[in-house]
Amino acid sequence: MRRNLPTLAALLVLGCPVEPDNGPSEQLLDPETCAECHPQHYRQWLGSMHAYAADDPVFLAMNARGQRETGGTLGDFCVRCHAPVAVALGKTTDGLNLDELPQSLKGVTCYFCHNVESIGGTHNNPITLALDNVMRGEIADPVDNPVHESVYAPMMDDNVLESGAMCGSCHDIVNNHEVHLERTYAEWVDSFYDDPDPSNPALKNYYAQTCSGCHLPGSNSPIADFDGVKLRRLRDHSMVGVDIALTDFPNATEGPELVAAQRALMEVQRAPAVCAGLCVRPGDEGGTDVVVWLHNEASGHFWPSGATQDRRAWLQLEAFAEDQQILKVGVIADDASVAVAAAADPTLWVFGDQGIGVDGQPASMFWDIADYESNLLPVAAIAGLKYDKTTWRERTWHVEGEVDRVAIQLNLRPIPFELIDELAEEELFDAAAIKARIPTFSVAATHIEWTPETAEMTDLEGPCVKSASCFDVIAMDE
Repeated sequence: MRRNLPTLAALLVLGCPVEPDNGPSEQLLDPETCAECHPQHYRQWLGSMHAYAADDPVFLAMNARGQRETGGTLGDFCVRCHAPVAVALGKTTDGLNLDELPQSLKGVTCYFCHNVESIGGTHNNPITLALDNVMRGEIADPVDNPVHESVYAPMMDDNVLESGAMCGSCHDIVNNHEVHLERTYAEWVDSFYDDPDPSNPALKNYYAQTCSGCHLPGSNSPIADFDGVKLRRLRDHSMVGVDIALTDFPNATEGPELVAAQRALMEVQRAPAVCAGLCVRPGDEGGTDVVVWLHNEASGHFWPSGATQDRRAWLQLEAFAEDQQILKVGVIADDASVAVAAAADPTLWVFGDQGIGVDGQPASMFWDIADYESNLLPVAAIAGLKYDKTTWRERTWHVEGEVDRVAIQLNLRPIPFELIDELAEEELFDAAAIKARIPTFSVAATHIEWTPETAEMTDLEGPCVKSASCFDVIAMDE
């Protein structure tokens, strides 16, 4: 049942704002207040990484270590994005006192996103909050209500390219060595997904896509639970990506339910992200070549993206001859290390970034990274060339003899076990418990199997099979 609008007397009892110029009320800062009229948004947000951002044990451990190793010069670098309202209100300068703050000031809250006044750059959260009682959103004709003033903001509108900067402000990170560690927004800007409408450059082209289009999908529904609200686009505030809660946040009852819901949504979003082609051909000098093609088919940025110095994606490949396994690459147990497997097998195909320190050696802590080596699946820059071979990646494995069955899949782990062990040495959290919760995902579209019966001549040059989601490859001019 939808609620009636609260009475003025009730609002005064609740402490809700009636004068919009007195600064943000404690109630409006608290996402639980929003839950009264926006229960679906709140429930979705509560299971998101935005809600969990300041409670994640890996974040807390890394921030503590970073403050110590940099002598405090790290400052608000981490907490600026993980608890931005607390920083804006002067409640923390380094995130070391987050356990002393109310939950309403932790994480990326409703108030933070919906109170943005301006965006002053492209990375490390250059956002300025209005710090008033006005909530901003994509609704051009918001319904008046006595809880808060509502206004339209183009930076919240999925049809406006400016909305990408809203997300990009925290999803692009440049560290103290001026290394562009996280590049999701820059990747999107350089892609065809950021193409403007020729008749109105502020709007996206018909084939373009903004961050909220993928990560806040919607359905037509009332967006608030009280009378008088019009039918709107109800945005799913789960905001799924790659990471997932590693504790029972917000509690042992709701936590597992929220994680299960997130994982189901992640599976749907991830399923078409990458497509694969699998070809088996006679080798030039005998034996058999197993050729795998991978393509970033449906991501508006590189794949994987985000904290790519921590992401580890890899190809799993198994080949058989008369039911005897003759090739096994990338078959890694859920509790085993990808790094250890890669060191033992140089043919393992891994996607991610490797941080390099000032001494030229591998570096895992972001403040030590002075350079990086990158191996990601790119996103096309030009719409008409989305499927050309320059955006595909190819690799070949050779085996002696014939092959009659090959199976592949692409896997992804958001955080490496080595990072957990390294942090746990000093920050004293339970590394085993955390690692047990780190998932190994798989991209459903890349689960394909080649046999002589299923193979066909394709644009991938040979008797091949492809993911059902794959579009044809456009051959490049020589």
